[in-house]
Amino acid sequence: MPTPSASLHPFVYLASQSPRRQELLQQLGVRFELLLPRPDEDAEALEAERPGEHARDYVQRVCIAKAQAARARLLDGGHEVQPILVADTTVTIDDAILGKPIDAGDAVAMLTRLAGRSHEVLTALAVIDANGALLPAALSVSKVRFAAVHADALRRYAASGEPLGKAGAYGVQGRAAEFIEHIDGSYSGIMGLPLFETAALLRAARIDF
Repeated sequence: MPTPSASLHPFVYLASQSPRRQELLQQLGVRFELLLPRPDEDAEALEAERPGEHARDYVQRVCIAKAQAARARLLDGGHEVQPILVADTTVTIDDAILGKPIDAGDAVAMLTRLAGRSHEVLTALAVIDANGALLPAALSVSKVRFAAVHADALRRYAASGEPLGKAGAYGVQGRAAEFIEHIDGSYSGIMGLPLFETAALLRAARIDF
């Protein structure tokens, strides 16, 4: 008679290049393999905003679209079939979506907008199980308040290169921590992978960890 663990999946595919998400999965003790977009895929097109789209709707839509693209990638590539985990993070203030800055100047503009104010960091999670079914998506919402940072400090931070590739032009785990007065929500969610919601979804997908 098989043991209860016999039907558990030994690992999950992570469809993300983020080293922070990889570190957070390791923190949970989750075994994973990367399932990244191919060179011929237009991954950036999935992140295009739609007119009038609310940030919460946007981040969940993008996350699900990335999960579906990853499932297609898995099947097309002949990979071993296992569940897939996808996350997407965005920052919102004044009903605007702040994505990844295109350069240091764009980063300074975003950081200037955040300085001295509160904003929301939204991270959506999607898991497609081994049968190809999309599990109910999760959304982590955190509020972050920045201090009134001097413009010179923002320019120095932008010049460091750290803001590039990060929603809202900052990483909570990096040098930008000195700007943050208060957090209400999930620190790991602000990093890009809320561990409470992630663990629940992975258990629902029967990942062994």
